[in-house]
Amino acid sequence: MRPIRTLLLASLALFICAPVSAGEVSRAMFTVGIDNREPILQVDSINSDSYTSISFFTELNDLAGHNVTHQWTYNDKVMFEKTFEVKGPRWRVWTSKTLVPSWTGSWTGAWTVNVLDDDRTVLASESFDYQ
Repeated sequence: MRPIRTLLLASLALFICAPVSAGEVSRAMFTVGIDNREPILQVDSINSDSYTSISFFTELNDLAGHNVTHQWTYNDKVMFEKTFEVKGPRWRVWTSKTLVPSWTGSWTGAWTVNVLDDDRTVLASESFDYQ
């Protein structure tokens, strides 16, 4: 009986000490709009003549209780950050950026959004080209 008890206690200790599996970003994309909490059209570049804003959408799974940040960067400089508290097992969030047509020339090129977890680890990263 003692070996079984020892084995059970050892198994319980491993279970309690095992690292908790962090969730994941199941979808991350740029879109020109959101409808009913879903992206309407995935894009990887936009033209200043066609669109004045862009949104970054993420679907998060198994991250309830965590904070996730959208970090918008341009030329490796952080331009904007928004942190979300994830309140469910499947959570969809997005941030948007208004793009001013007069920015063409000075703000054109690659923009990146990093999805960061509580300790600022990059969970996902996507870029789009602003022309």
